[in-house]
Amino acid sequence: MYLYTQTSRLACAARYHHHMYPTSFISIFIAGVAAVFIGWLWKNIFGSFLTRGNEVTPEMIEQKKKNVPLMTFIAFLASMLIAYVMTYFGAAWGVYDWIGALELGFWCWAGFVVPTMLGSVLFEKKSFSAYCIDVLYWFVTFVAMALILLFTSAPAIPQSYDQTVDGQIVQYID
Repeated sequence: MYLYTQTSRLACAARYHHHMYPTSFISIFIAGVAAVFIGWLWKNIFGSFLTRGNEVTPEMIEQKKKNVPLMTFIAFLASMLIAYVMTYFGAAWGVYDWIGALELGFWCWAGFVVPTMLGSVLFEKKSFSAYCIDVLYWFVTFVAMALILLFTSAPAIPQSYDQTVDGQIVQYID
């Protein structure tokens, strides 16, 4: 049995990138498209409520309509970046099944979206109900993206974190 110690940490870290599953552009593209589609659907369902909750005037809406294609494209690129980063988190956390993908989506959402968007309520005087709708959108999007990345990527590493070094199983100890 091989013990995972401070000395062997660098050796295991060097093999980390070797074991990561390949990042597929198609997977990231599909996840980006899904995020934009969910955003379009979300705005169609909750758009009127969000405009009232965020105190958006009809003039502001008309002015923003001119930039919709550009804003959509930028949102698509941002969603692809999120998907790309999520593939690395998924590989590091050993996400190989749909339960793991749900956890990946949840923890990325809970750790990155919920606290950062809370600033809009605390400092920009955005309504809490509009915040909840926006945060729920990101929850659905992160979970959908994680599931898409899982089902459209082919993992090249084992189903767990257990690894072998020189034919021996690595035991993780703290």
